[in-house]
Amino acid sequence: MPGPEHPGAPDPGPEPSVRIGNVDRSAVSIGAHSRARTHNEEAVAPRDPAQERLLAEVRNLRADLARCLRTETVEVLDAELVGTEAEITTTGAAGPPRLARLRAALTTAEGVTAMLASAAAVGQAVGLLAGG
Repeated sequence: MPGPEHPGAPDPGPEPSVRIGNVDRSAVSIGAHSRARTHNEEAVAPRDPAQERLLAEVRNLRADLARCLRTETVEVLDAELVGTEAEITTTGAAGPPRLARLRAALTTAEGVTAMLASAAAVGQAVGLLAGG
């Protein structure tokens, strides 16, 4: 490096830099033999038993729908079931807008789901949660 300590040394150019952004829920390790370990654990509030029942019934109906002819109506219902499952597993509950969409999809798909006990069970679980 040029300067008072090393006169005549070549200029190495700009100093290298490292920029580290957000490392929440991460582990960083630097060096040849370094190790990084992390253990992230979030406290998840227990779900309402009615939400647990809805989640179980949604999964049952999805399994039954997998054996049905895939029509647009079945696809829409399956998409609402997927969204309901995701909402319950990530937030702990399916909110009123989700329940309303699921109820509407069930009503539209009655011709397909009339013979499926799992569809009736989801309808009952939604009715308990949505009040009606």
